[in-house]
Amino acid sequence: MKLKQTPSQTIGPFFSYGLAPDQYAYKQMASAAGPELAADDTAGEHIRLVGRVFDGKGDPVSDALIEIWQADAAGRHRRTADDRAGNNPFTGFGRCGTGTDPQNRFVFRTVKPGAAPEDGAPHVNLIVFMRGLLQHVYTRAYFSDEAEANAADAVLQSVPEDRRGTLVAERQETPDGIVYRFDIHMQGERETVFFDV
Repeated sequence: MKLKQTPSQTIGPFFSYGLAPDQYAYKQMASAAGPELAADDTAGEHIRLVGRVFDGKGDPVSDALIEIWQADAAGRHRRTADDRAGNNPFTGFGRCGTGTDPQNRFVFRTVKPGAAPEDGAPHVNLIVFMRGLLQHVYTRAYFSDEAEANAADAVLQSVPEDRRGTLVAERQETPDGIVYRFDIHMQGERETVFFDV
């Protein structure tokens, strides 16, 4: 008997509840990470990374989940391979769904990362989960006020010049603090650059 290939299945809306249950008030499970990465006493410049995910028609996606991983303000990643992190409680890891925000935004409260020696310019790594994706996608958010570091970053410079802007979060100073705006476009004229990992 010859077996046929198992059909693929589109990711459904369950991942937001499964990966960010606290945010969705799903009390049966606890979240491994949330959108609040920085405590009040976390060292560094406190920022919010805010954006929306847009589909191919330009409509905001109401059931996306964004996962981020970043260095701390001193450019240290929380991982066993980076022994410079010491006892730093800042993990640099967070998750936020777009389904509980009235504007379908993801909002992370964190600190602006420093430049990790092996990574070039300060940036935040993002993973996007959403309906219609058979596999999640990876991108980066660089900072608009880091022009000199961005110009020397090997990864950013490997992207065609006319597409680099899709990877730059714009700094805004608001009454509530510093916000970096980073929208993710899944398709279309303004499609965000995604990376193979």
